[in-house]
Amino acid sequence: MEKYDLIIIGSGPAGLSAAIYASRAGLNALVLEKAGVSGGQVLTTYEVDNYPALPGINGFDLGMKMKEHADKLGAKFRDASVIGLNVAEDAAELHSEDGGYHTVLCDGTEYQAKGIIIATGAHHALLGAPGEAEFQGMGVSYCATCDGAFFRKKDVAVVGGGDVALEDAIFLSRICNKVYLIHRRDEFRANKALQDSLKQCENIELVLSATVEEIKGQNAVEEILVKNKKDGEMKSIPVSGIFIAVGIVPDSDVFGDVIAKNEKGYIIAGEDGRTNVKRVYAAGDVRSKQLRQIVTAVADGANAVTSFQEDLL
Repeated sequence: MEKYDLIIIGSGPAGLSAAIYASRAGLNALVLEKAGVSGGQVLTTYEVDNYPALPGINGFDLGMKMKEHADKLGAKFRDASVIGLNVAEDAAELHSEDGGYHTVLCDGTEYQAKGIIIATGAHHALLGAPGEAEFQGMGVSYCATCDGAFFRKKDVAVVGGGDVALEDAIFLSRICNKVYLIHRRDEFRANKALQDSLKQCENIELVLSATVEEIKGQNAVEEILVKNKKDGEMKSIPVSGIFIAVGIVPDSDVFGDVIAKNEKGYIIAGEDGRTNVKRVYAAGDVRSKQLRQIVTAVADGANAVTSFQEDLL
C-alpha cells in the first residue's frame, strides 16, 4: 500500500493550492482527482473578473495556470474516485512511532497518509421540476459557459437569483436572442455590481416571484411552464434552453459520519481547515464558510497545509 505524508482529495483551486504549498514544503503529497482533469468548477467559468492581478481571465485558462504551477513544482496526481475514509481511531495511534496513518479508500485500491485534505468541492443543485431529468443535455443545462454557444440567437431562460444566475444571464444575453431570468423572490441575492450590469442588458426579461413548474418539449426543450407565486397564474414561455443556477451541493457524502458536517452537508472546519478528526482538513467549496470564491478556495488550501505541518510537530 502506498504511503504519503499528505493526500489531497480534489484538484480544484483549493486542491491545487494545497498541492503547491505541499510541494514547496517538501512534503510527499498525492493529489487524487476523479474528473481526469484539474481545475474544478473554475473550468466552466467564462470570465473571472475578481481574482487579484488577473482581471477578466478565462476560467479555463486560470485553472490550467494553477495546474501548471503545481506540475512545475513536482506535484503528484492520480486519477481515482474516493469512496470513503478509514481514520486513525485515537490520538495515541496518530502519535505512534511511525507517525500514524489515515487510509483513503478508492475503487480498487487504498492509499495511506499522515494527513488528508478534503477539497472535493460541490456540484450544481437540481431544480426538481418535471422534465428536468428527461431533457438534460437536450436543452436543460447547468453551465451557461459550457453550453451557451448551442443556443446562439435563440430564446433561453435562466433560473436563480444569486451571482451565478446573473452571471449566466449576462453571458447568455451576448449571444442569445432573449433571456428570461426567473427567480422565486422579488429581489436578487447577487452582488450589486452584477445587478447593475444586468440592468444594462436590454434583451433580459425579469420574471420575478415565479417558479418553474414544468419543462416541456418533444425531443428537446420547447417551453417552460412558470407559476406566479403571488396570484398562482400559470404561463408558458417558449424557450430552446433553460440554464439552472439554484445553488450548489457539497460533495461530502462519501465521508459519511466520520467527518462532522452541518445541516447542509458542508464539512465543519474553521479558517485553519481543521475538522473534528485530527490531521483531516477541509478546503474550498466543501467547507462551511461565508464566501465561496476562487480566492477563498486557494487560501483554504494554503491554510490546510500549514495546519498539517503544525500538527505534525
